[in-house]
Amino acid sequence: MNTFESEAKFEEAVIRELQRNGWTEVIPYPTEENLMQNWANILFHNNSGKDRLNDQPLTSGEMRQIIEQIEDLKSPVALNGFINGRTISITRDNPNDPAHLGKEVSLSIYDRLEIAGGKSHYQIAQQPRFERGKRILPDRRGDLLLLINGMPLIHIELKSSKVPAMQAANQIEKYSHEGVFTRIFSLVQIFVAMNPEEMLYFANPGASGRFNRDYYFHWGDFNNEPMNGWKEICSAFLSIPKAHQLIGFYTIADKSDGVLKVLRSYQYYAANAIGMRVATNDWNAREQKGGYIWHTTGSGKTMTSFKAAQLIAASGDADKVIFLVDRIELGSQSLQNYRSFSGDSEAVQDTDDTGVLVCKLKDDGAGSTLIVTSMQKMSRVNAANLAERAKELEQIQRKHIVFIVDECHRSTFGDMLITIKDTFPRALFFGFTGTPIKDANQKNMNTTQTVFGDSLHQYLLADGIRDGNVLGFEPTAVETYRAKDLRKVVALEQAKARTEEEALSDEKKKVIYLKYIQGNTVPMAGYVGQDGRYVKGIEDFLPESQYNNDQHHLSVVSDIKENWTMLSQCSKFHAILATRSISEAIAYYRLFRHECPALRVTALFDPSIDNVEGETIKEDGLVEILEGYNALFGVHYTLPTYAQYKVDVSLRLAHKEPYRTLKAEEQLDLLIVVNQMLTGFDSKWINTLYMDKMMEYENIIQAFSRTNRLFGPDKPFGVIRYYRRPHTMRHNIDRAVEVYSDGKPVKLFADPLVHNLNCINEIFSEIQDLFRQAGIPDFAKLPDNEAERGRFAQLFNKLNKYLEAARIQSFRWSKLSYKLTDEDGKTKKIEVLLDELTYLTLMQRYKELQKSGGGSAPSPDVPYDVDPYITEIDTAMIDAEYLNSRFEKYLRTLHSGTATAEERASVVEELHRSFVSLSQDEQRFAEIFLYEVEQGAVSLERGKTFKDYIVDYQSKAQNSSIHQLAEHLGLDEGLLREMVGLHLNSGNINEYKRFDRLVASVDFKKAKSFFEQAKGKEMIDFEVNLELDGYLRKFLVEGVDAISL
Repeated sequence: MNTFESEAKFEEAVIRELQRNGWTEVIPYPTEENLMQNWANILFHNNSGKDRLNDQPLTSGEMRQIIEQIEDLKSPVALNGFINGRTISITRDNPNDPAHLGKEVSLSIYDRLEIAGGKSHYQIAQQPRFERGKRILPDRRGDLLLLINGMPLIHIELKSSKVPAMQAANQIEKYSHEGVFTRIFSLVQIFVAMNPEEMLYFANPGASGRFNRDYYFHWGDFNNEPMNGWKEICSAFLSIPKAHQLIGFYTIADKSDGVLKVLRSYQYYAANAIGMRVATNDWNAREQKGGYIWHTTGSGKTMTSFKAAQLIAASGDADKVIFLVDRIELGSQSLQNYRSFSGDSEAVQDTDDTGVLVCKLKDDGAGSTLIVTSMQKMSRVNAANLAERAKELEQIQRKHIVFIVDECHRSTFGDMLITIKDTFPRALFFGFTGTPIKDANQKNMNTTQTVFGDSLHQYLLADGIRDGNVLGFEPTAVETYRAKDLRKVVALEQAKARTEEEALSDEKKKVIYLKYIQGNTVPMAGYVGQDGRYVKGIEDFLPESQYNNDQHHLSVVSDIKENWTMLSQCSKFHAILATRSISEAIAYYRLFRHECPALRVTALFDPSIDNVEGETIKEDGLVEILEGYNALFGVHYTLPTYAQYKVDVSLRLAHKEPYRTLKAEEQLDLLIVVNQMLTGFDSKWINTLYMDKMMEYENIIQAFSRTNRLFGPDKPFGVIRYYRRPHTMRHNIDRAVEVYSDGKPVKLFADPLVHNLNCINEIFSEIQDLFRQAGIPDFAKLPDNEAERGRFAQLFNKLNKYLEAARIQSFRWSKLSYKLTDEDGKTKKIEVLLDELTYLTLMQRYKELQKSGGGSAPSPDVPYDVDPYITEIDTAMIDAEYLNSRFEKYLRTLHSGTATAEERASVVEELHRSFVSLSQDEQRFAEIFLYEVEQGAVSLERGKTFKDYIVDYQSKAQNSSIHQLAEHLGLDEGLLREMVGLHLNSGNINEYKRFDRLVASVDFKKAKSFFEQAKGKEMIDFEVNLELDGYLRKFLVEGVDAISL
């Protein structure tokens, strides 16, 4: 991978690579006026026919009409619809076109299907000039704008190798805040922030939107490995056709929240895989199995499935694309999501009943291609139910139909899917799930693979957490009964004794009693032994009545009440309580109303009531819950409108219309459920799940994942608190994680355990050194020095990443000594230096970083953000501050009359170690400066940092070189200095003819003598001129070090 110290050279390299990947023309240094004229020229080229522009170019007034339409739309969401709407309308005012003068004309602007076709133009605007958004601000220059058909749709900000890509993203945010992305520049859909080693991309949030780092993405390959090398990015992400597709198919103008979204790489691969499978399908084959997409819950499966459906519909490879959901979920989110994702020209059809569904299936119109319906309605479309409409059914069966089944782990293993497949044997079925049914938890002797076919793409939970696309979890077991008390009652029961004295006084009873009372013989949770037989644990002996009682319920309510303010952050976030049964859900609802009257609580479960014993309790509970909800929020739901009540609850929890902006009194704090809303429901506002029921495998991952949607710094992870048989549940959680990591932890983290443990030791040693040098024993407090705090945050973040990897690879705090095989096949013993108590102490120090910037007052100069899970630090700034703090310590020691030679040597060594954060050039000047300080040859100035001195020394060297060059060539030294200060590149070096003026100022005789002496030979005038041109260009573009004087 190339490194670039010069941003200008990197920019030139990126341009060349983009040109190799489909971008045909470079427009250097355009103004907005230049880009408007360029767009006008392309619009004329693509619309010059008689029925449109009639061979007469667009006037400035007609272009103003287009800009006015853009300004009226304002938001990136609306402008995405404008771009993908394919055409715009203007009223002709060109007098040279009398046939259309004063008439409305439709112009083609962009076609997402016409990639690299005759009407598609791909251009690069190099360093476009942005006019200042406010008078007092300076004009700005961007780095690169990618234009499709003249429209600036992708903005790229570049940084050199020594500057983090995040700095480029921050610069984009600054430009946006300054108002430069207006008028034609407001068409920008995607931002790219890039240095040679890393790339971030994100959708334009708009002038009034929020730049959220949670939605800054890295592009990955098909196996979800991040791609960051700049050449890879240019060829795999920014190339044509990918960039054209990215704008046309892989952005989503989400009308539900008004935010423009761009797909992540795994979503692209999944949607594309489905599209390719449909395109190559043999529709005459029977038993069609399209395959399934395994994308972790919370990673945007509904958006991915919509994009897959949209691709199929647009391609014409299928007559119908049917998004199949189970009945429960249909009412709350799926249809709304599809409709909010679709453009104005795309219709997503609902189906009120089976009759309407049949009509939609028959309809050959393009408006009926995308259909959302339920498994139940679809299964009723069969020969038995449509005996009188057999010909209509045959007509439907002849169509090319694609079924996309959402949450396909949930309801696809019963009779309804079998009926649908029997009715449509040539239809193609695709499944989407975050938790496919595997061999370990198969249903009806089937797995997701046997029902749908092979996995087309995977994006696992560990992938999502690693990439920051979903949150991790913090599960906590809460014991409502002490383990030793449960162990004692089970031991007495098994020994058939009433008291401990009775059990111990009888030898037979004593043996049984001691077996169960001692944890080393019977654990709290059962397990499967080596012989494959299940061995019961203490919790297996507990009856359900142990938990289905007031004592346990009150303990759960007390725990929730005690932690509510902290976990909900003063009711900013909402929570779900999952219970075992409807009767317990009702009991909990009543308890909360009594114990926590300030909490806004409701419950949701199957409302069907049968004429059987106990159903009156359920009916009374439903009435009580609905009346409570009506009173809380001023609504009027009844048992007959229970389905609408559920919709209202789901929209309120998700903050979707009409509840996008909720007042505190309109929020629902806690929802009590039995089974509903634990799978498929999506709300970033839910951060806590309370579980008082037993779960296994996919149900655990699905339930946990209600809490894992990204929100921002206030929601670092999903909180899980579980109460019932907590030791058994902990085992169940471990088994679920094992199954849904696909049984291959090494695939999740490329580095083996031996590597991760070594890294843990190395980083911990650095942390020890940092605290030791700060004079803090036992990590008792944070260092006072701001730079040291920043360095600690940086190191702890790295430590935590390696620790998380090691945990998946079987590292446990209870075992700190390991014999492992290294990469050379040699067995080595590793002693982990960090123990759990020390780690928890460091974690506490780490959390304290959130409270203050450090020192006696927060400092605005150290831009690190602390997050309990992921910390992203401006390492360049931290390293500079850390280096300066070492220099100041060195000066104190140098000028101290009491420091020993050993102490002085130690401080000098520490300062030298910190030089690794500098570039090679900076290290050279740092060594020179340090030597002169030691010799007393430098007069130090108050307030000047170590980096300032390095920059001074670099400037002096540069000034000396400029003077020498001016002397050697006899040129205008003032003009040369001015041009050096402009940090020119090869594209703008001769702007305003300045390079020509510089060359003209050269004393040719001096120049010839200089080059002949350097070359050691006589040169003709032509050779001198050639050498002079190249020499000066290299000096100005690449810098002093690029030449020898």
